[in-house]
Amino acid sequence: MSPWSVRVVGPGLTFTVPRGSVSSLWVLARSTLAGMRTVAGICEDDDALRELVRDALEREGFAVRPTGSGGEAVRMFSADPPDVLVLDIGLPDADGRDVCQALRAAGVTAPVVFLTARDALPDRLSGFHAGGDDYLTKPFAVAELLVRVQALTRRAPRAPGDASGAFGLDPSAHAILCEDRRVPLTPTEFRILAALAGRRGEVVRRSALVAAGWPDGALVHDNTLDSYIGRIRRKLREAGAPDELQTARGVGYRLA
Repeated sequence: MSPWSVRVVGPGLTFTVPRGSVSSLWVLARSTLAGMRTVAGICEDDDALRELVRDALEREGFAVRPTGSGGEAVRMFSADPPDVLVLDIGLPDADGRDVCQALRAAGVTAPVVFLTARDALPDRLSGFHAGGDDYLTKPFAVAELLVRVQALTRRAPRAPGDASGAFGLDPSAHAILCEDRRVPLTPTEFRILAALAGRRGEVVRRSALVAAGWPDGALVHDNTLDSYIGRIRRKLREAGAPDELQTARGVGYRLA
């Protein structure tokens, strides 16, 4: 019996099956195409809103992975990053901006759309400083969210981040995690360290660290940032992390 082939939607996808095995073809095609679907993560604690967004994304062909917890989002999406993430800022267990920074520190480069009820300029800027790519205020039109998500997924993918460091960050507890050690951080220390870990190996300018550490736009003196860096160095040593926080004089700091 001579084989025949059918090309299904997708670049270079060809399925060859024996004549008469149409059912096998469709099982294989459905399985393969499901694996090609763009994966959208959702972290939103409002059950009704989370399901609304989930249903809308699924109707647009996304495979959706939802959660309502910031801590669970870091665990879930660090292990298996989505292609795009819709992230609420006002989570009950963590600030969504801290969740985003923890994911960036873990090497997750997926674009992030923040959802929040706060629409003041400092709030929006703090979302971008935390590693977000877009910002949508509540209440919002689901159609607008879909357009924004689709626009982000059409962009050229960013190179995976460097997650080779020996420690993780817990946005719920504001802590360094290193093997069996957990060392608490203040919220400001957490944000500064997350900004450095998210760009591991790069010199992060002082202005960027100030923007990350003090997202509400506070006036910060140079020696204040230096003091926080010193405290972070001590806590990294306390956690047993081998990572070195280096000074680029007059420019900023680098986590190596």
